Amino acid sequence: MNKSLYTVLAFVNINTRRFFRDKLAIFFTIGFPLIFLFVFGGLNSGSGDISMRVAIINNSDSQFAKDFVKNASKGDVLKVEKDVKTLSQAKDKMTKSQIDATIILPKNFGDIQSGQQYPSGKAEVQYTQNNQSSGQALSSILSAQFKAINSKFVQTETPFVVTSNELKQKSLSPFDYAFAGLLGFAIIGMGIFGPVNVFPELKKMGILRRLSTTPLKVWQYFLSTMIGQAIVGLLALFIMFIVAILVFHLKVVGNYVELVLFLIFSITLILGIGLALGGWAKNERQAAPLTNIIVFPMMFLSGTFFPRFLMPEWLQNISAFLPLTPVIDGIRLITTEGKHLFELGPQIGLMAIWMVVIYAIAFKVFRWE
Repeated sequence: MNKSLYTVLAFVNINTRRFFRDKLAIFFTIGFPLIFLFVFGGLNSGSGDISMRVAIINNSDSQFAKDFVKNASKGDVLKVEKDVKTLSQAKDKMTKSQIDATIILPKNFGDIQSGQQYPSGKAEVQYTQNNQSSGQALSSILSAQFKAINSKFVQTETPFVVTSNELKQKSLSPFDYAFAGLLGFAIIGMGIFGPVNVFPELKKMGILRRLSTTPLKVWQYFLSTMIGQAIVGLLALFIMFIVAILVFHLKVVGNYVELVLFLIFSITLILGIGLALGGWAKNERQAAPLTNIIVFPMMFLSGTFFPRFLMPEWLQNISAFLPLTPVIDGIRLITTEGKHLFELGPQIGLMAIWMVVIYAIAFKVFRWE
């Protein structure tokens, strides 16, 4: 075996074993991203169905009104608070945002008026000023329900109608969109915080200074760190994928082999930032402030926790050139839209440019002590 390759593989073994002996490193590389996965998965895994918390104040003794309240309580759309009996109780809960709106059925609701052959009535929806959208949505829901009821009593012509047509395409679910950002967050943790935490400690202990007296080259040490970190990173991301699929029903549309290749490229790119910061810093006091200055803008502007399309256009244009942005965009395009690597030219091109720049800086600023 080539001597240089043997040296690289030996340090891959050393670095990997050091990682699995460090419980804190295991937690921040594997455990911490999983915590964020469960938090954001719980927030974004809703089905998207309309569900409203309402109170129903029934002032009518008619059978129609009683049946209406009973059927409303059975449905999935309206979550009826059964312990609210009076309007004052309903108003109190609305002001505290414990319910979204209140349905009031007047005294004659559901009665058969003189000259009519069917029941009638006018329901009232009450809501607070800061909950207008919920009140209007509830009014629309009730109007649709009453329209169906009315059609049973009175036949009316409908000159204008609406038809629906389902597209043969799937839109992103909230969790599918968020998952790519969570992978980006995990890659930041293992690619930047790993070397930034380890290198200054090794310098403090004098280990890197002793390594500098050996024939070990900087590129060999970097390459061994890259390979070891890629192995650990893929393991951490694999665990995230398993949890996301089993718990949150993640559906990956794209090719897994292409996804793995893209993830390796992404880990290698972000790792270069960690190597540059950790290799330059003499101690933790130097590394921590500079790391935060670099990491936090990428974390919040690259689409890690919320979509970039929600940002102002000028900020989108700036954030598009951050190193983490093409990483998250590429992962999202593969997992949710089934894109192939040759279709990710803009993302891979930008990542390649950043990789050249970052590793040139990393080799330039690296110091053994």
